[in-house]
Amino acid sequence: MRCQVAKTSVLPTMRALLCLLLVAASVRADVTLGPLFTDHAVLQRDKTLPIWGRAEPGEHVIVSLGEQKVGTTADDSGRWLVLLEPMAAATTPLELTAEGKTTAKATDVLLGDVWLCSGQSNMEWPVSKAANAEAEIAAANLPLIRHIRIEHAQAERAAAEAKGAWETCSPQTVGAFSAVAYFFAREIQPRMNVPVGLINCSWGGTEIECWMNPASLASNPDFSTIGERWTQISAQRPVKKAEYEKALAEWTAEQAGAKARGQKFTLPRPTETVIPGPTFPPSSLFNGMIAPLLPCALTGVLWYQGESNWYNGTEYGDLFTAMIQGWRRHLGQGDLPFLWVQLANFKGGDPAGVDLALVREGQSQALTLPNTGQAVAIDIGDRNDVHPRNKQEVGRRLALLARELVYGARLDVSGPTFLSATREGPALRIRFAHAGTGLTAHSKPLQSFQLAGADGRFRPAVARIDKDTLLVSAKDVPEPAFVRYAFVNAPEANLYNGAGLPAAPFRTDK
Repeated sequence: MRCQVAKTSVLPTMRALLCLLLVAASVRADVTLGPLFTDHAVLQRDKTLPIWGRAEPGEHVIVSLGEQKVGTTADDSGRWLVLLEPMAAATTPLELTAEGKTTAKATDVLLGDVWLCSGQSNMEWPVSKAANAEAEIAAANLPLIRHIRIEHAQAERAAAEAKGAWETCSPQTVGAFSAVAYFFAREIQPRMNVPVGLINCSWGGTEIECWMNPASLASNPDFSTIGERWTQISAQRPVKKAEYEKALAEWTAEQAGAKARGQKFTLPRPTETVIPGPTFPPSSLFNGMIAPLLPCALTGVLWYQGESNWYNGTEYGDLFTAMIQGWRRHLGQGDLPFLWVQLANFKGGDPAGVDLALVREGQSQALTLPNTGQAVAIDIGDRNDVHPRNKQEVGRRLALLARELVYGARLDVSGPTFLSATREGPALRIRFAHAGTGLTAHSKPLQSFQLAGADGRFRPAVARIDKDTLLVSAKDVPEPAFVRYAFVNAPEANLYNGAGLPAAPFRTDK
């Protein structure tokens, strides 16, 4: 009898204990590798190589790659980090492992040059939507080019994790790659004969402020209004949206009533009020998408952004400069090469407006920083579409900059850039750096020049090429004091050097 009682009382206890053990096993923190260390990854060659991940707090983890094996212990939060010695480029696949109580593994890992590719929609724009996409995709059997797309994420504070997976370039995968990044890599990889890894960390419709780390935004008193601007605008938008929806509902009801009565209805449809300003909180994308990738080893950064800052172009130069400096501090690799695309021509609602011209000017301002380069795209945009399809030439121009700045090639990498303007009678003589073998407009009249006198009123001007200089005059400006070139949203820009690279927009009246 007692035996029967023991049997019925012990079995539930054993079952409960077994359940607890199973639950404990299921919640145990397995050893994991960070988001950049998946199958098919490219890791940075010739630099100290940080590898990180997670495990149980206090767990000992051994990381192996090639002939290297380094141990460490996970901290109180479960995060671990090791630093591997620099390794040469490798096209033979390696295996990366992190071993503790469990083992995490990444296979088909190569060593080469890794580029962080960030910005808004023109960086995010896929190969499948680029010019000549079908042929480009069919020819993309380039397994030494790899791409990882970091999933969109916002965060109030620096996030510890991000999501993404490396893919090998092939006709089956390349359609989803960043077009600018891919066409850049296609120029670099065969010339350098090393694997190229592209970290696509971009999000369409985003302003520069949300990509800046908090310390950079706090570094300049002039940036103090950015947080206030976001707070005000984010509060106003729901109110305006509710007002619009109420007006639209009333208009729809009146339209239906008029139709039922057989009456003509002429009231215009309500329009929604668009409040210019940021759509994402400051630093939110840095925290959610960039911070989890640190401290990754890189060759450099590619950047294509600025269209969404049309409303505050006068601030862009200071913001962009501070962003570059902030990213470099966080990455801890000195003056890491930072290359960007200057905004292409686009009317932005007003071809003769200067909103985007001011952003371009701010982009050029950042060239005062060391190890930077700007690919001018003023001649290859689409006046009616903010997403020009010719991403091939954009990638090529970025690659020219990288070939000189990073890889030491000696070649023309820049179009003409303004040096000086001096008065010669009723004209201004303009001198340029990077004029190369001479200036050209490809046998067409030069476009988009303006002159102003001391009154600052700009009028259309005529420009004439004189070897590596220009003479610019306007019959309505007998005493010119200031000159502008392509300083509008959507100029017809056609000044080039002998290498076929376009002149950057400029003005002298700032």
